[in-house]
Amino acid sequence: MSRYQAIGQLHQTVKELELKLRELQHPLKQLPLLAGRVFVLPDVTRGKEHDPRPQITVTQLQAEEARAQALHHFGLLFMQQQSTQRSTKSAVRLPGAICLEATDSVAENLRNRVLHINQLKRRMEQIITVDSGVASEERFAFVHQQLPGLITLNVYRTITLLDAPDSVRFGWANKQIIKKVSCGELIQKLMISLESGRSAAGWSREKWAENLQQEIAILEALPQDAKLKIRRPVKVQPIARIWQADKQKQTQLACPSPLIIICHDASQLPTLGELTDYDENAINHRYKPEAQALWPLIPRLHLFVERS
Repeated sequence: MSRYQAIGQLHQTVKELELKLRELQHPLKQLPLLAGRVFVLPDVTRGKEHDPRPQITVTQLQAEEARAQALHHFGLLFMQQQSTQRSTKSAVRLPGAICLEATDSVAENLRNRVLHINQLKRRMEQIITVDSGVASEERFAFVHQQLPGLITLNVYRTITLLDAPDSVRFGWANKQIIKKVSCGELIQKLMISLESGRSAAGWSREKWAENLQQEIAILEALPQDAKLKIRRPVKVQPIARIWQADKQKQTQLACPSPLIIICHDASQLPTLGELTDYDENAINHRYKPEAQALWPLIPRLHLFVERS
């Protein structure tokens, strides 16, 4: 697909996504609400996207307030729809759940609507990250040139619809991504950045090129058998734990958006837990395996070398 075709597909798909999200609002507003509980998290302001967040205070909304907040959240695709002080580089999260009463036929219609919306969301991600042919470091500029103010994090995030489980509990996940990488692969990526002639934000072109050259030299000086790992912290995020008693099964889901839970009637209403405030100093680890000895190599890339 050519860049021109990808741009056309991008505009067409986002228009259809906006339309289908508006159409979803009607049944979500009209169906009887059995229970609703969402948890509003503090905004991340511009320029503070990378600041540590050792504590997060949660504000709970229930019943119709929760439903209204959930509907607004599902339709939030552009920065113009939110506060001008809120960062567009940080995910807007609204954990929680709304439980709706629906007949089998209405529930099936709702499933099909959500399925189509999620297909459009995945299509948007495919166009932006693959079909456009745009390098990762150029995607932000590409997207905002075509669709000013689009919040790709919100666009990519799918909607989760569930048949009534027995309970939904909420909590926090705080982890790190650890991935093995090869020295040659990293050198190749750095060379591509160097040859592009562009600079990173806050750097002059000359200083950025000098920095890349230094990083390449560090990698080239490593022994051939060096074991490299990227260890990158993932910002704490809300999760939902779904319990199904008939299967004796618990499923843990990321919960950046309210879950839509379908019940035949009030007798199927699941137990909804609360999301408490987050405090990293109050975390109790049930099991914490001994970490491997890693030496920091290139902090900017979260790159470490394994010590034998």
